[in-house]
Amino acid sequence: WEFNGSFYQPSAFLMMGIPGLEALHPWISIPFCALYLTALLGNCVILFIIRRTPSLHEPMYYFLSMLALTDLGLALCTLPTTLGLFWFGARRIGFAACLTQMYFIHILSFMESSVLLAMAFDRFVAISHPLRHPAILTKSTVLKIGLAIVLRGTVSLLPIPFLLKRLSYCGRTELSHSFCFHPDIMNLACADIKVNVFYGMIVLLFTVGMDFVFIVLSYILIIRTVLSLTTKEECLKALNTCVSHICAVLVFFIPMIGLSMIHRFGKGVPPLVNALVAYTYLTIPPALNPVIYSIKSTHIRQALLRALCRKRG
Repeated sequence: WEFNGSFYQPSAFLMMGIPGLEALHPWISIPFCALYLTALLGNCVILFIIRRTPSLHEPMYYFLSMLALTDLGLALCTLPTTLGLFWFGARRIGFAACLTQMYFIHILSFMESSVLLAMAFDRFVAISHPLRHPAILTKSTVLKIGLAIVLRGTVSLLPIPFLLKRLSYCGRTELSHSFCFHPDIMNLACADIKVNVFYGMIVLLFTVGMDFVFIVLSYILIIRTVLSLTTKEECLKALNTCVSHICAVLVFFIPMIGLSMIHRFGKGVPPLVNALVAYTYLTIPPALNPVIYSIKSTHIRQALLRALCRKRG
């Protein structure tokens, strides 16, 4: 502990695995290893395929590359502490290291939300204005959107570590998960955390909250356009291009909203439920997204098969 008058700051926090199942952590690590391996290999394959296939050099797949990079970052942020805890019982994480991990987890989560919004906008333009799509979403426009996504996440969350560092902590150092999460750290403080709560809620509402609202609005407009198409085949073909993205949106937003609600309002929620929702939020989307796009995207699947055939040849 660092002591300075009435100001207390822990030198480290203690991470928690899955409450009540500590004896089974080595066995529980097996599905986590599978998920992390799928996330790392799957997203690397998506990036490799898009880079090596000129026909995939278009906005939809540029945004998919951004999603894959974000998912890789999320997996790499939580992998060392999660597997370290499950394999070796390494619960301790330094105060500064915890704030750094928390900052990058939240940045990458906000970036993923923004990328999903950009992908929704791409689908809306492609279906509603197919002839103007290449002119609206040029390479330079896609690059600017990517830079805006990165800046939005890094700048909006920059005050969070400093707001946590100014707090005084009063003895409790046990986190709820095997990674650092802003509400989790904040709730360990014995100082007034109204500023942290207010700023966290404002940032969440004006980033992830707005992204979700605009994604829903995009799909309302897409459905309007699809219903105006003349034949059933055209409707199904248009909607089929959105299936992968809809799955990615649901897989990301449902556990994220659930975890945010539990940390802020779910005082009576069992710790096991809290842990399961948190792990679902940070491990399932990075592992499932490349699988979803590999299965549902014909172009990705064909490019992957061509690459495999070339290697065998």
